[in-house]
Amino acid sequence: KGYRSHELVRSIENSGKYVLLVRWDSVESHTEGFRKSAEFKKWRDLIGPYFETPPEVEHGQAVTDARL
Repeated sequence: KGYRSHELVRSIENSGKYVLLVRWDSVESHTEGFRKSAEFKKWRDLIGPYFETPPEVEHGQAVTDARL
């Protein structure tokens, strides 16, 4: 609930580095809804083996949106 979309971007300069941008309706949709759900555990079980180190998580707010 509250999930909008996601985008996975690989660095051109460092091909082993990725940024996963997940769009939510609100910070609470992510922190209270998803992170405390059974779906989060399933997601971590599936994606966890691909993390070399625990991911850094930040929440941001769009300043512009110029999608092509």
